[in-house]
Amino acid sequence: MIEDTQSKSDFRQLPINRVGIKNIQYPITVSNYSGNLQRTVGTFEMYVNLPHDQKGTHMSRFVEIMNENKDCISLETVFQIIAGMKKELESETAYLKITFPYFVEKEAPVTRTKSFMNYAISILCESAESDQMTLTVDVPVTTLCPCSKSISEYGAHNQRGLVRVHTRFANNMSMDFEDIINRIEKTSSCEIFALLKREDEKFVTERAYENPVFVEDLVRDIALSLSEVDPITWFSVEVTNFESIHNHDAYAFIEVDKKSVKSSRHVHAVLAESVS
Repeated sequence: MIEDTQSKSDFRQLPINRVGIKNIQYPITVSNYSGNLQRTVGTFEMYVNLPHDQKGTHMSRFVEIMNENKDCISLETVFQIIAGMKKELESETAYLKITFPYFVEKEAPVTRTKSFMNYAISILCESAESDQMTLTVDVPVTTLCPCSKSISEYGAHNQRGLVRVHTRFANNMSMDFEDIINRIEKTSSCEIFALLKREDEKFVTERAYENPVFVEDLVRDIALSLSEVDPITWFSVEVTNFESIHNHDAYAFIEVDKKSVKSSRHVHAVLAESVS
């Protein structure tokens, strides 16, 4: 019989909070809220706790669990994966993070030329006495400076920005990735496209000029939009502008716990408190 070194006892008597594997890429099939399936590549982080008296965990079991569930990754099946981690590795806590590019086919605004935009999605699930899941969506946008527009006779400085939204849901129910993406893009000066012809470029340039926003405007508008989504119980919004006329970035952040809000009428007060 081959010796099981990992299962031996450890003399140092120190528990380990997280041990496992990270930065392992694997082909997966992702299911969104509407049931549409998309093949993509997931980057996994998988950890469990290790008792004080156990020498090591069984690293190969993480990959086995990942392989068993690769055919359909959804906001629901992550809990099956993390339950399998706790069972197979005999742990009390488990941590699972899956990051992957999610593609949306978009039409250019004038020519209707089709192309695919990629968005970074992360699903984080932590399990101890209870389970908690956080969905993160990164959306690139265009922003145009209201101050620059108001003081300049010719144009205004604009740049690409990145919006990062973290969300949690009631009873860990699922949420459509594309709904969050759409809400973010609608609040920006203009959304971004992978492919634009000249007519389209004219349109997005003029649209951005007609919809100037500071990072402060964008982070507040996104927060108000997310506050209207009933399943969301907690969220945070980060906006980073990669300033075109400075050698630094502009940044804004809002966090709202909707469970502490008595009704939708109090959302404005919560947001005001968050940024004070």
